[in-house]
Amino acid sequence: MRLGSGTFAACCVVIEVLGVALFLRGFFPAPVRSSSRTEHQAEPPAPEPSAGASSNWTKLPPPLFRKVVIMLIDGLRDDFVFGSKGVKYMPYTTYLVEKGASHSFVAEAKLPTVTMPRIKALMTGSLPGFIDVVRNLNSPALLEDNVITQAKAAGKRMIFYGDETWVKLFPKHFVEYDGTTSFFVSDYTEVDDNVTRHLDKVLQRGDWDVLILHYLGLDHIGHVSGPSSPLIGHKLREMDSILMKIHTSLLSEERETLVPNLLVLCGDHGMSETGGHGASSVEELNTALMLISSAFERKPGDIRRPKHVQQTDLAATLAIGLGLPIPANSVGSLLFPTVEGRPVREQLRFLHLNAVQLSKLLQENAPSYKKEPGFEQFKMSERLHGNWIRLYLEENNSEVLFNLGAKVRRQYLDALRTLSLSLSRQVAQYDIYSMLVGTVMVLEVLALLLLSIPQALNNKAELEVPLWSPVFSLLFYLTFLVLSALHVIVCTSAESSCYFCGLSWLTAGGVMVLISALLCAVMSALAEMFAGGKFLSKNPAHPKAQWSELDVLILLGTMGHMLSLGASSFIEEEHQTWYFLVNTLCLALCHEIYRNCFLRDDCEPQPCSHVEEGFVSTAAALRDRSTCCNVLEPHRVSKNPTALDTLRGYEKWMVLASPWVILTCCRLLRSLNQTGVQWAHRPDLGHWLASSDHKAELSVLAALSLIVIFALVQRRCSLTSKVAMALGLLGVYCYRAAIGNVLFPWQRDSKDISKPHNLPVLVFSLLIQTIMTKFIWKPLRHDAAEITIMHYWFGQAFFYFQGNSNNIATVDISAGFVGLDTYMEVPAVFLTAFATFAGPVLWASHLVSFLSSETSSGSALSHACFCYALICSFPVSAYIVLVTSLRYHLFIWSVFSPKLLYEGMHILITAAICVFFTAMDQTNTQS
Repeated sequence: MRLGSGTFAACCVVIEVLGVALFLRGFFPAPVRSSSRTEHQAEPPAPEPSAGASSNWTKLPPPLFRKVVIMLIDGLRDDFVFGSKGVKYMPYTTYLVEKGASHSFVAEAKLPTVTMPRIKALMTGSLPGFIDVVRNLNSPALLEDNVITQAKAAGKRMIFYGDETWVKLFPKHFVEYDGTTSFFVSDYTEVDDNVTRHLDKVLQRGDWDVLILHYLGLDHIGHVSGPSSPLIGHKLREMDSILMKIHTSLLSEERETLVPNLLVLCGDHGMSETGGHGASSVEELNTALMLISSAFERKPGDIRRPKHVQQTDLAATLAIGLGLPIPANSVGSLLFPTVEGRPVREQLRFLHLNAVQLSKLLQENAPSYKKEPGFEQFKMSERLHGNWIRLYLEENNSEVLFNLGAKVRRQYLDALRTLSLSLSRQVAQYDIYSMLVGTVMVLEVLALLLLSIPQALNNKAELEVPLWSPVFSLLFYLTFLVLSALHVIVCTSAESSCYFCGLSWLTAGGVMVLISALLCAVMSALAEMFAGGKFLSKNPAHPKAQWSELDVLILLGTMGHMLSLGASSFIEEEHQTWYFLVNTLCLALCHEIYRNCFLRDDCEPQPCSHVEEGFVSTAAALRDRSTCCNVLEPHRVSKNPTALDTLRGYEKWMVLASPWVILTCCRLLRSLNQTGVQWAHRPDLGHWLASSDHKAELSVLAALSLIVIFALVQRRCSLTSKVAMALGLLGVYCYRAAIGNVLFPWQRDSKDISKPHNLPVLVFSLLIQTIMTKFIWKPLRHDAAEITIMHYWFGQAFFYFQGNSNNIATVDISAGFVGLDTYMEVPAVFLTAFATFAGPVLWASHLVSFLSSETSSGSALSHACFCYALICSFPVSAYIVLVTSLRYHLFIWSVFSPKLLYEGMHILITAAICVFFTAMDQTNTQS
C-alpha cells in the first residue's frame, strides 16, 4: 500500500497514542482495597480480646460527639494557621491553638495534591491512585467504603454546602446541599458567600448530625495571584470569623444538651509558592488540621504544639467519634489525643478496632503478611490486651492494671504506626500486562518510523507500506496465535485485576492483530533495507553525503535529552536542558553564518539567486543546474551554495546579528518566569509584574506587547484581516481591564488580582520566528528536516518560558476560564490544555505556515510531518521504557509520574498536529 510520508506518519502517531493510553492505564495502579465490606453489607465489629474471661463488649462503642462540623478550607497551608499569617489574620483560631480546648496537627497529604483525591483520602482513609488527578475534572461517584456512607447507613442526617465535588462523590447522601463549582477560579467571593449564607439558619436547627462546609475562595486566590497576595490575609480573616461563629454556636448548644460536639478545621492540600498545587513540595503537602471540642480539656500552661500526622488518619478518627465502623480501606490510624481523656478500657477498645481493621487490610494485600513487623506487633498487643481485660474484670483498681494498660496502649500505637506504614507501601500494584502491551505498540511504531526514513524522506515523499503481504504471511498468523495464547494464559492465571484482560475479546483481538501486523511490517522493512543495502544516512538519495555540524548537534541533542529523562533531577529541571539546547543551536547557527560569510575555499560554488527573488525561482534554478541544492529538500549535501554572498548592507548585518538577538530574547524570557524545583522560589519578573503594586507597569507592558504582536503579524494580512485583528487585540486588553488585570489610563485601580504577564512570551515567540525566517532559514537554506527539528526544539523551550514545568502545580487552570462567566467543562478543559501547550502548538503552526508559503516543493510538508512525528516519538518511547524500569523508584510518584502525564498529553497533541500537517498537505496538493 502506497502512502504519503505525512499520512503514514499521522497514522503511526495515532497508533502510538493508543499504545501510550494503554500503558498509562496499566501504569497508574489501583490502590489497596478490601473485599470484605461493601456498601450494603458490613461485618460485625471485632469483639474485645480476652484471655480466659468472657467480655461483654462486642458492639461498637457509642459516639463520642453529638454533632460534627467539618470546615474544609481549600488550599489551607499549615503556616496559614500555625505561622505568622495565622497570628496576624486568624486571632480566634490562634487562641484556640494556644489556649483553647483543641488539638492541632500538621496533616501531610499524599500525591496527587488536588481536591478530589484529597477528599477521598479524608473520608476513606485510603491513598487514591495518581490517575485521580485526571478524574478530578469530573468526579465519579465514590463506591469505596467511607465515613459518609457509613454515617448514612447509621441514620445520620448530613448537610453539605460548598464544592460540588462532594455532591458528585456522594450522591443522595445529604439531606440538604448546595454545591458550587470549584474550577471557576476567578471567583473568590461568591463561592464562599454561597456557603456562609446558610450558616445562621442551619446552626439554629437541631435536625442534623454532620455539617460539612467546603470553602474555595482561598484556593482560588492562590491560583490567580499566589500565596503572597494581600487578598490571602483578607480571606483568612473571613475564615477566622466564620470559625468563631460556628464554635460559639456549638458551645451554646452544649450548655443545653451537656453532650460535646466536634468542630474540625482542615485543608485538603496546601499551596505552592506560585499559588498552584498538585505536586510534592512541602508547601503543597502540609495542611492544617484542628480538632476543637469541649471534650478536650486543657489545663493552664498546657502547651500543645502541632504534631505531624497523616491526612488519612482523619477518617479513622471521625469514624470513632461518630460511633461508626472504620472504613475498610483506610490506612490511617486513630489520632489518639482525641480519646486520651476517655477511660483506659475505651482507649484500648478504640485502638484494638483500628488495629484489627489495618491487619485485615494487610492480610488481603500482602501475601507474606505474617512476616510484617506491624502484624507481629498487633498480635503481641492483642495478647497483652486480653491479659489486661482479664485483670480488669477481676479487680477494678491496682497499680499492675494501670502499668499494664499503659504498656498495651504504647504497644498498640506502635503497631498502628507500623501497620499504616506497611500498607502505604503496598499501593504500587501495577498492571504489568497492560503496560507491556502498550510498550510493545509504542516501540513497534518507533521502529517502523526509523526503518521508513529512506523512503519517507525521498523526493516524492511517498513510501510503500509493507502491510498486505505481511498480513497474509505465515509470520503474521503465527504471531497472532502466540499472542492469543499468551493472552488466554495471562488473563486466566492473573491474581489481580488487569485492564487489558477486562476488554472484550473483539477489542483485545483487534489490538493483537494490530501488534502482529506492525511486527510483520517492521520485519519486512528491515529485510528490504538489508537486501537493498539502504542503511540510515543523512541523505537517502546520496548515501555518501556528509553530516553537517548542525546535523550532528541535532542528533546529539536529541539523544542527550532522551538519556536525561532517566534522572529525577533532570526531569525536575528539564527546562535547563531545553534552554541549553536552543542556546547551543543559536551558537551553531552563528558559526555556520560566519563561516559562510567570511571563509572561502577552493571549491567554492557559484552564488545562488538573490534571497529577495524568493524560494521559487531559486529552487527552479538550482534544479536546472542539478546542484542538489533544493531549498527545503531533505537531501541537501554538505557544501551547498548559499544566498549570503548576495546580501549587502543592512540585510547582511542583520543576518550576522540574528543569532545574538535570539540569544538575548531567550535570556530575557528566562528572567520572566522561574520554573522547575530548585529555583522556582526565587523572585522573577513575572512575580514583580503580577503584584498589585505594579499594575500600571503591567498595563503598559501588555499594551506594548499587543501593539508589537499586531506589527509582527499584520505583514501578511489583508486589510479586512488587519482590522479584525486590531479589534481582537483591543478586545483582549478591554477584557483584561474589565476583570481588573490591567488598567486604562483613566481608570482607578480597584482590584488586587493581576496575572496576565505572559504576553511578552508571545511577542518574543513571533519575533524569533520572524528573525529566523528572514535571516537564517532563507539565507542558509536549511532542509525540511532541520527546520522541523528547530521548530520542535524552540516549541519545547517556549513551553518552559511560559512558566510551565513537569510539575502539575504549574498548570494555570485560570486560563481555562477566559471569557467564561460560569464553568463549562469542555471549553474550560480545551482552553487550559491550549494555554499550557501554547508554545509547542504555536511553533508547529508556524512550521506549517513557513513551509506552505516559502517553498515550491510539494513534499516539504510531508517531510516535516514525518520528521515531527519521529522526533516526538523518541522521548515518549524512551520515557515509557525508563519509567517501567524505575517504577519502584523513590520519586516515582512525585517526579516521574507527572512527567508521564505530560508526555501522554504531548503525544496526543502531536497526533493532532500531524493530522493538521496532513490536511494542509492534501489541500496544497489539490490546489
